[in-house]
Amino acid sequence: MQNEDRSAEDRGALIEPRIPKGFRDFLPEKEAERLSIVRKLQSVFERFGFLPIDTPVLEFAEVLLGKGGGETDKEVYRFTDHGGRDVAMRFDLTVPFARFMAAHLDEVGLPFRRWHAAKVWRGENTQRGRYREFMQVDFDIVGTDSASADLEILLLMRESLAALGMRAFTIRYAHRGVFNACLARLGLEGRSVEVLRTIDKQRKVGTEKTRELLAGIAGPAAASEILEFIRVEETPAATLQKLSGLVGGGVEGIARLSQVASALDRLGIGGTFVLDPSITRGLDYYTGIVFESFLGDLPDIGSVCSGGRYNDLASLYTRQRLPGVGASIGLDRLMAAMEELGLAGGSSARASVLVLFLDDSLVGVYHEIAQNLRAAGIAAEVYPEKKKLAQQFAYAEKKGIPLAVVCGAQEAAAGTVTLKNLKTRESFEGLSPADLPGRARELIR
Repeated sequence: MQNEDRSAEDRGALIEPRIPKGFRDFLPEKEAERLSIVRKLQSVFERFGFLPIDTPVLEFAEVLLGKGGGETDKEVYRFTDHGGRDVAMRFDLTVPFARFMAAHLDEVGLPFRRWHAAKVWRGENTQRGRYREFMQVDFDIVGTDSASADLEILLLMRESLAALGMRAFTIRYAHRGVFNACLARLGLEGRSVEVLRTIDKQRKVGTEKTRELLAGIAGPAAASEILEFIRVEETPAATLQKLSGLVGGGVEGIARLSQVASALDRLGIGGTFVLDPSITRGLDYYTGIVFESFLGDLPDIGSVCSGGRYNDLASLYTRQRLPGVGASIGLDRLMAAMEELGLAGGSSARASVLVLFLDDSLVGVYHEIAQNLRAAGIAAEVYPEKKKLAQQFAYAEKKGIPLAVVCGAQEAAAGTVTLKNLKTRESFEGLSPADLPGRARELIR
């Protein structure tokens, strides 16, 4: 009776296996899918000559937050560690990259192409598709302010989305310098942040609501001029001509947009891109070209890959000017989009062959069979102990493993195995170790 009481007491002391709001566990299939996406992106980045980096999760708060005071500060996970140091968890991959470049400039050299896939943390309100812990994939070129670098990031965005099976997508681009010239002509430099953020909401709230909001900031006449400025014309050339007429052809950014548009046409991919002056990326962070991507079949999901040029990348950390351009993929939003579009999956967290365990004395044989399959490029696992065949088959079915290898004392003595197709129940007996990988590969196909 005393033992029963102790057992109940122990059960009552169990810790509930819960996690904080805005954080998630990833089960094998979903994590395999995420890793598969990153591997596909990595392959694209490497073809463009981009190199991987990583930075610590924790940074000194003064390094991560800079001068501070912005909205981001309220979302940062910040605390005092055991050594009494004021530290914070990275909230994006760009600020740590700025610190990284200032610290390692002599080692990496310029221009430097990097990509970085990692988790970031923001203590913001959770909503559909937005979490407090999430993964970003960034790619940047630092050390040059050139049309070539801007173009390369646009090409990399296109190649990345195409590599993931996306078809109906558009990448829209503009130039902050040109937009700033428009604001200066209207006398709105001091209210640029309000105007930019209002324009950034246009796709969600519509043109008339945007006009109303802009009129509240700058008056009805200025609101109409801004809406005229951001309207997309039939061709990039027509849009450029309009912009030149409104702000002057000598304005910084007009020539850059012209170079990029011309190069895209030369490459025969201009149809994927739209010169859209309404793209502002509503932050003062950007200084030049800016871009966002939109999925034609999911217009409401927003941009899954965005970025732009920032020519003051590391000004808080070094006196050397480090102009940069880059983009960021929100992996969680991208995965949600791929799931809706039927592009999710295609990766596997399971083995293709299960080696059944029939005899304790044959443990070395079972692992030799599995090793030979793996050497042939076939994922295999060994059931870890002797149990009824029905239990081992049930395990394979639950994990979605399509094939099983049977090798008892009789097969081992003959130097053969039996391969079973667990879907059709068909058996292939008397296979030699040399024949097994080939037959298994045929059945997997």
